[in-house]
Amino acid sequence: MSETEKYNDLDSPSNETGKNQSKVQDDTNVEIKPKPKPPKPEEKPFKEFVLENLIPELSNELNNKGIKPLSIELINGSMPVAGYPCSMIAVELSSGRKFWLAFSKDDITSTKTIALAESGSQPYTLESFLIDEKKTTLALLISRTLQRLNGQKWLGPN
Repeated sequence: MSETEKYNDLDSPSNETGKNQSKVQDDTNVEIKPKPKPPKPEEKPFKEFVLENLIPELSNELNNKGIKPLSIELINGSMPVAGYPCSMIAVELSSGRKFWLAFSKDDITSTKTIALAESGSQPYTLESFLIDEKKTTLALLISRTLQRLNGQKWLGPN
């Protein structure tokens, strides 16, 4: 049998090896669709992101630092000090201290401010928050909030 006949024989239906090769070729033509990736937390609608991701993560991180939040909630109201309507995460700590992380719009990329109040007092400062960041992420919101509280010496001595 010549080399050409051997190759032709591989393609013949009676040849078992040829059948297997055809099956392999057919299988490679099947398009495998990748599983869709779940959306990143930051891609969720604002309220869903805050309630399902930001508040639980912030609460966990505060607890890890030995600070017990008495309350932590998403509210709509007047921004502390300035009085503009906004959405805020209002946090009261076991020490009686409070802080508010305010969003000018229901969008995590909107202008953000933070206000602080010592135990028994009203908020006394309103500071811009995350103004130089190009991208707002859950990790960034958490780390910078903790950094700001640490700068205030609310998380312990520096």
